[in-house]
This record gives sequence, C-alpha cells and structure tokens, in this order.
Amino acid sequence: MTFVQLIDCKTSRFEEMNRLMDSWIEQTRGKRTATHNLIGKDRSDGSHFIEIVEFPSYEEAMRNSNLPETDKIFREMVALCDEMPVFTDLDVVRDEQLYATNVRRLLETLGTQGELPPLDDLIAEHYHDHDPANEQDTLGRDNIRREMDMWRGAFDFAFTVEDLIAEGDRVCARWFWKGTHKGDFLGIAATGRECSMSGTTVFRCGGDGKIVEGWWEYDRLGLMTQLGVLDQLEL
Repeated sequence: MTFVQLIDCKTSRFEEMNRLMDSWIEQTRGKRTATHNLIGKDRSDGSHFIEIVEFPSYEEAMRNSNLPETDKIFREMVALCDEMPVFTDLDVVRDEQLYATNVRRLLETLGTQGELPPLDDLIAEHYHDHDPANEQDTLGRDNIRREMDMWRGAFDFAFTVEDLIAEGDRVCARWFWKGTHKGDFLGIAATGRECSMSGTTVFRCGGDGKIVEGWWEYDRLGLMTQLGVLDQLEL
C-alpha cells in the first residue's frame, strides 16, 4: 500500500533548508526509497511549510528513515526550524493516479515474455471479471490468472494503451492489441498468423489500488476472422 508522510514545519531559513535537502538527495542517491516529494508554502504565513513525501509502502519509508544520512540531515533540519516539526504518517486509501498506473502496469505485464508473475500487487484476491466471450464471469485472482495464461499460451502479444481515463474508483483503458498466434486458442491450432484488435476495458479499483473488477469489450469476431475461422465456415 502506498504510504505518505507529511512534515509540517515553520522556518525563517527556508533557503538554507532547501540547500540542506539538496545535499541529502545527493548523499542518498541510489539509497533513498521515496518516489515523490513536494513542498508547499502557506500563502497566509511565509514561514510555514509542508513537505509531502510519497513511498511505495510504510516498510520502504522506514528503510529510508533508517539511513544514516537521513538521521544526520534530520538533526540539521530541526536546527533550522523555528519550532519542532510535526510528522504525520498516512496510508493512502484512494489515489486515482495510482489506479491508472496499476491498470497500465497490468496491461504491460500481460504482454511480457516469460512466466506470468503472481499479480498480488495489482489484482485483488476476489477479483470479478466480465468478458462477453465467456458464458460465466471469472471470479478470483487465481482463475483470472489461468484465463490470462490461456491467452499468453496462444499468442505472443502486447497491448498499446491509447487512452487511459480515471474518475473515482474507475479507470477506462482504450487499447490496441497485436499478437502472433503460436499455440492452441479455443481449439484453433497455431497458425503463425499475425493478428490485431482494438478494445476498451473499464476497471474498478479498491482503496489499496488493486484492481477488483473488469468489464472487457473487444473485436472478438475480427480476431476470429484473422485466424481463418470464418473462412472454414464458408467452405
């Protein structure tokens, strides 16, 4: 789960503190675990600053805090403050940017060569999948992984994300899929043909950023045509 730390401080020596932070970034290059950092100044009080630091998880934040360079810089930062800074630790329970990032990661991961990873960090355990090509919805992370493995065993493919729109707990992905038919697909033996299709998927995400539900729409008929299935029916 993404973790955020707020550092609330007052200082009349901000330029010195800014240089101190630049020094810390340089000293911890390749070691620090923060993924994003933002400092804001209070419009009504020029000495009041709030720093927002984002980490992949609480554990990564603790790794960052335990760096010897962090402890040294912290003591120097306190000396530049007019009063003791206040730290607030926050577990992120909603982040639309994180939702979109995880959807993009999922589509990229599906097209990656090699064994499909567990996807525990992307898909909720009780994921619910809606695919009009399936008679019944697919329920559970293990079952959707088997469905994904079926596609990956039948095609070498990759997604190109053309639009990604996040609103509330929903992310809509408009994508283009291109692959090579290398293995059995719904009883169709490998043809070696290159094929492609476009589609749209709406995903619902949980507060921890994991994907909990998906609704797929894609050109299944066009795919079957490219695989030559309709040619056989015409004969």
